[in-house]
Amino acid sequence: MSSLKDLANSQADMVVNEMGGGSLLSDSQTALLYVVAGVLFILALRGLSSPDSSRRGNMFGMIGMGIAVVTTLLQLDASSGLTWGLIIAGLAIGGAIGAVIARRIAMTDMPQLVAAFHSLVGLAAVLVAWAAFFVPEAFHIGTFGNIKTLSMVEMSIGVAIGAITFSGSIIAFAKLQGIMSGAPIILPARHFINGALALAIVVGIVMLCTDASNQTVTVFLIVTLLSFIIGFLIIVPIGGADMPVVVSMLNSYSGWAAAGIGFTLHNMALIITGSLVGSSGAILSYIMCKGMNRSFISVILGGFGGDTSAGSGEVETRPVKQGSAEDAAFIMKNARHVIIVPGYGMAVAQAQHALKEMADKLKEEGVKVSYAIHPVAGRMPGHMNVLLAEASVPYDEVFELEDINSSFSTADVAFVIGANDVTNPAAKTDPQSPIFGMPVLDVEKAATVLFVKRSMGAGYAGVENELFFRDNTMMLFSDAKKMVENIIKSL
Repeated sequence: MSSLKDLANSQADMVVNEMGGGSLLSDSQTALLYVVAGVLFILALRGLSSPDSSRRGNMFGMIGMGIAVVTTLLQLDASSGLTWGLIIAGLAIGGAIGAVIARRIAMTDMPQLVAAFHSLVGLAAVLVAWAAFFVPEAFHIGTFGNIKTLSMVEMSIGVAIGAITFSGSIIAFAKLQGIMSGAPIILPARHFINGALALAIVVGIVMLCTDASNQTVTVFLIVTLLSFIIGFLIIVPIGGADMPVVVSMLNSYSGWAAAGIGFTLHNMALIITGSLVGSSGAILSYIMCKGMNRSFISVILGGFGGDTSAGSGEVETRPVKQGSAEDAAFIMKNARHVIIVPGYGMAVAQAQHALKEMADKLKEEGVKVSYAIHPVAGRMPGHMNVLLAEASVPYDEVFELEDINSSFSTADVAFVIGANDVTNPAAKTDPQSPIFGMPVLDVEKAATVLFVKRSMGAGYAGVENELFFRDNTMMLFSDAKKMVENIIKSL
């Protein structure tokens, strides 16, 4: 430990010397550029709030991040070859990994990629907090074992949020990737355990912040480890149907973790960016909870989605009505209004482009076509919106649940392609169902329901869909893309 401390002190001396001069930007210039970057981030969020302005919003965010990164680099002493060498090496390695992932990642895997990136933000917060704890001189926050109270508060809360974000995101990634079951994993006395761990973390933070004699590696390590554990425990009880809210919640946590890094590093850009991500993620989580009839407090504490029993996932033996692509084409061609309900199965099959072509064919026949999007369709917020935008589906044909639900009763056809839990009537009729109380799309009210699915298997929440067995439902068993392509040929 002493050799590690000596190495850290030598690095601290170098950093402190560098921060004293040699920067290419003055403090006022740096602050101004960070404010410009912050304004661009706000414009990015504003743009991302609407599909037709999302590309522009994305561009604002990229420009803002570019300004923030360059500004941070220009604060370094250009004469320090070691520091610049480490930074360039880090940028090269991280940039290469990011480029490879971006080129190879499928849109269906985007939710787990987002969860994985959230975990990295949390881990970064933990590592920065530990660096500041070992070498507070480099951050101008005191000396080892005698860190300023306010800085200790920032570091302690930052390491706790970062650790919770890291372990929680790892569990979310494992569930989304299929490494773990998507069903709720209920631990005995989990609320008592979580409460005891949370209390212990608070006590540890209070000890660190109120008495310098308690600023030991042991206490800081205990706070960190307990935070890792509670992050794991608050995510495992959450079922697959609620996973989009989990992704949104972890997005908020990662933002607050980044803001904590900003306070430790005295970096205004990180504070602004982290606060924006944290607050917008919290607002999005709240909106999604309202849309799913979930408790926002339960989301934050990780206590939702697990109080009801998970479905068995067993396949029902009741008979269902089966149809072919030719049947579906005939029914839709003679309809006046068709509502398309996309889900994760469409994403897996990459059927969005074929679906757009099918819709165009129907419109040529004089059929009105609309798209119904559930707030949690897919595995992350806005998953289906992104896929439809990728296929150039007109924005004015895409409707959210509250805007389209009343239209199902007058629609001739509801064409469900890969959506399962978000169309399950059990959410309205079965109090024992894990998805009970979640608003769903009222597809069963359409005159005819065409349900594209590979098999009779249960959805991600592990619940059999009652819609399969309704008299007005016709099952189209096939890969989503192949079925839609066959319907196009029949049209």
